[in-house]
Amino acid sequence: MAVKQLSQLNLAPLIADKTFYPSPRAWEDQVFYFMMLDRFSDGKESEYKDNAGNIVSTGTTPIFAGDRNNATSTEADAKIWRDAGLEYVGGNLKGLTSKVGYLKRLGVTAIWISPIFKQVFFQDTYHGYGIQDFLAVNQKFGTSEDLKELVKTAHDNGIYVILDIILNHSGNIFSYEAGNVNYNGTPYKVKGFNDEDGEANLPFVKTDPNNLATWPNENAAIWPVEFQDPSVYTQKGRIRNWDADPEFLEGDFEDLKDIRHGFGDINNYVPSPALKYLAQVYKYWIAYADVDGFRIDTVKHMDKGATRIFASMIHEFTQSIGKEKFFLVGEITGGRIRAFETLEETGLDAALGIDEIPDKLEYLVKGYRNPSDYFGLFRNSLLVQKESHIWFRDKVVTMFDDHDQVRKGKNKARFCADKDASKVVLNALALNALTLGIPCIYYGTEQCFDGHGDSDRYLRESMFGGKFGAFGTKFVHFFNEENYVYQEIAKILKIRRDKKALSRGRQYLRPISGDGVNFGLPQMIGNEIRAVVPWSRILSEQEIVAAINTDYHQPREAWVTIDNELHKEGDVLTCIYSTDKQQQGQTVKVEARNGKAVKITVPAAGFVIYE
Repeated sequence: MAVKQLSQLNLAPLIADKTFYPSPRAWEDQVFYFMMLDRFSDGKESEYKDNAGNIVSTGTTPIFAGDRNNATSTEADAKIWRDAGLEYVGGNLKGLTSKVGYLKRLGVTAIWISPIFKQVFFQDTYHGYGIQDFLAVNQKFGTSEDLKELVKTAHDNGIYVILDIILNHSGNIFSYEAGNVNYNGTPYKVKGFNDEDGEANLPFVKTDPNNLATWPNENAAIWPVEFQDPSVYTQKGRIRNWDADPEFLEGDFEDLKDIRHGFGDINNYVPSPALKYLAQVYKYWIAYADVDGFRIDTVKHMDKGATRIFASMIHEFTQSIGKEKFFLVGEITGGRIRAFETLEETGLDAALGIDEIPDKLEYLVKGYRNPSDYFGLFRNSLLVQKESHIWFRDKVVTMFDDHDQVRKGKNKARFCADKDASKVVLNALALNALTLGIPCIYYGTEQCFDGHGDSDRYLRESMFGGKFGAFGTKFVHFFNEENYVYQEIAKILKIRRDKKALSRGRQYLRPISGDGVNFGLPQMIGNEIRAVVPWSRILSEQEIVAAINTDYHQPREAWVTIDNELHKEGDVLTCIYSTDKQQQGQTVKVEARNGKAVKITVPAAGFVIYE
């Protein structure tokens, strides 16, 4: 086995005379796509378009043709399907590389990949959050060379690559003498490092690199060898009170072992050797593979001082090699206030908007939230002492479907799980794409995946089939570029690329009127809203107006307020997109109502853009 020591890791040859792929000028112009790598592609599909746009006919997995529930027709079959969702399904880096064209044609410009590092051997941690070797790619996903090839292919197609990384914890690499213990504020005795079968029969000590005979199997303990030092871990058992300080900072994330990052307040933080090891590990992957950013898992459970030091070390390194805006986005749970404070204090570039944004966005589109509840999330200038559009446009990554949906408890459900929701999922994608923040599409949403159930597995269906395909299927794939939602969101994302106001402009929820005299913000009547919901994005002298219709069954017409200073009475706005194709190219006249207003019609369950 190869010796794995950070002390022998030399980054100089990896960066010498190498031109790294430059960061984007503005991250808010990008469109993210997040996938669980194991569930995305195994590269064996047929009847899909390759990266050059040619039909592939040599694969073995046919494209989905409407045969729902072919894996769940009997209870015995359904159990096999459900159980498959808890294990590796077979997606890999080569499969993802073969689908870069699919993503490019969709309009994606940045791929966010679930963790790709080697996992604890005896567990089916297909999701990637249980790392056993920080310097190796999970063998189920391929090799480090496969990662490098993926990044090169993505860059050749104008797509950035964001790796999901973990700083807070390792995998389940050791066991306590007392078993599965809960946090009580004091360290527990450790029985030993776990071997490849999960037995804690290896000494809980750092391997002596000068005595190879004592080295455990490379699938046992943890690597590189520096992480075998017991002082790396807090050893205080599982968190049970997720908001109690210091429990949420010091405890284990279930069986994932908490890493000690240092001590002190944020301004006088003393980093531990482990934090420096982690920085060196992730610098290596930047230098080796030329990735463009990291999504950092479970930032809430780290000291802010540790996050600040890590962010500084990574940003300094990436600036030194020409990646001036290497992107660090943190998973920061606990609401907007915690997210804003954490970004300000730590130097992370953005937060993942997984708390309030998904709920407000999803149920606004479905007609069960006031529009001001969603749009009000982006008007926090008093809280953060910043102009809201400047703050939000590049410091929040927004999405509505995701891989664990903490907000829904035990009732997990993708957007399309609700009856008739596939009729309006395009509206959700459009609202996400054309409002403030950096939009992120969760894999399969563009194909109307409808996973639902009492655990995360149902949100993680396989795009390429296998034994756990979407819609209760097996052995069929879903890379269908003829799908209506795929085609229409691709058109909308192209408009977003072409119209900078839609990614950088100020944002306003617009008042509406039925009679052209009495105006007010659209709002629920009783427990629902069935109306035109319009908003504007303004950049310099340009205003673009977009609107959804939350009425599934009939078109809605409304007078919509627009900027009074930018338009003159008699000017016209032109429809540049509508879900009713006959509407595209039509104009509406600006009239002097509520300042200035235009009268627009939005198709049933539809969406329009005017400029």
